[in-house]
Amino acid sequence: MGPETFASYRNNSFAPSNEKPYLGWNYPLEYQHMVHQHWRSFPVPPIYYHIVLYIMFVLMLLASLFGNGLVLWIFLTSKNLRTPSNLLIINLALFDLTMAANMPHYLVNTVLGYFPGGDLACDIYAVLGGISGTGAAICNALIAYDRYKTISNPIDGRLNYLQVCLLIALSWVWNVPFSVLPFFHLYGRYIPEGFLTSCSFDYLTDNEETRYFVRAMFVWAYCIPLIIICTSYTKLFFHVRDHEQMLAEQAKKMNIKSLSANFNKAGLSVELRIAKASMIIYLTYIFAWTPYATVALLGTFGYQQLITPFASMIPCCCAKVVSCIDPWIYAYSHPKFRAELEQRVPWLGIHEKNASSNATLSESNMNEVDVSTLSAVN
Repeated sequence: MGPETFASYRNNSFAPSNEKPYLGWNYPLEYQHMVHQHWRSFPVPPIYYHIVLYIMFVLMLLASLFGNGLVLWIFLTSKNLRTPSNLLIINLALFDLTMAANMPHYLVNTVLGYFPGGDLACDIYAVLGGISGTGAAICNALIAYDRYKTISNPIDGRLNYLQVCLLIALSWVWNVPFSVLPFFHLYGRYIPEGFLTSCSFDYLTDNEETRYFVRAMFVWAYCIPLIIICTSYTKLFFHVRDHEQMLAEQAKKMNIKSLSANFNKAGLSVELRIAKASMIIYLTYIFAWTPYATVALLGTFGYQQLITPFASMIPCCCAKVVSCIDPWIYAYSHPKFRAELEQRVPWLGIHEKNASSNATLSESNMNEVDVSTLSAVN
């Protein structure tokens, strides 16, 4: 029996009986081994589920290509934006575009109802998702570390080009254990999930290898980046608080209202503004990948009955959404980026006030700041 598209069984017209067919029924015989037994106990979802997801993926694909493409274009073609720190933002945009690369594949799968190309197509789809997800996680952590170093020690703490390039290389190597190894079937494996139109790592098979793989991946790809993010921002918070307290105490001793209204304050405010934007990105990352972590852990701890096809598709959609949100957060929060957008893409309606002066101060390494204020920052 050959494969049938979704149009074949719309309104259950091709069901073998009056009952609704179960997931995997329309997979070609040579691909039946790809369908995990867990999914065979669920009926085929209504056609409008697929229509809604199809429309969502089209919109997410367009938003990701436009947003991340805009980030790459602006950052790579603007001399004043080609700083070591911004290379990490470019790297994050590349990971987000990698996530978008498998969206057209999903659209084809939705129309056909299965993975054309079998195991290899599933592996390619999943490895792109694994590389982009794991890479974005560690890249977010590296941006958090860079923000902390830049703001806490603006002169000596800034990472240079060599250091940033090494961190970028690390972010790509970080993917290997839990993205590339399953692709070559060396450790873990990829299988269709949810509506069987997307692929991810196996978290349903009840054996020791699957359990160790998922739990190790949870620590490697989720917990470690999250710890780095939380540690960096906690230290950043305490540094800014202590800095403000020092300025207040010095102002009190000098019988003046405040020491904050100086060049250092202007430069620091820009850095803090960028850090706030990064913090929003990290929070959206947490909300995007926590559902995946939850579903995977439920599977490995023996709660497979809680994992329905619809429930497993929610993490997939959340992971895709975050790759579309990242560039827009930077577009509306990075002052120099906003200034470039205002100049090059005026039809977006972005207006940045005093962007050029603030940006200059943030990149000047504070050479013009008086010694007393500089000592307070350090």
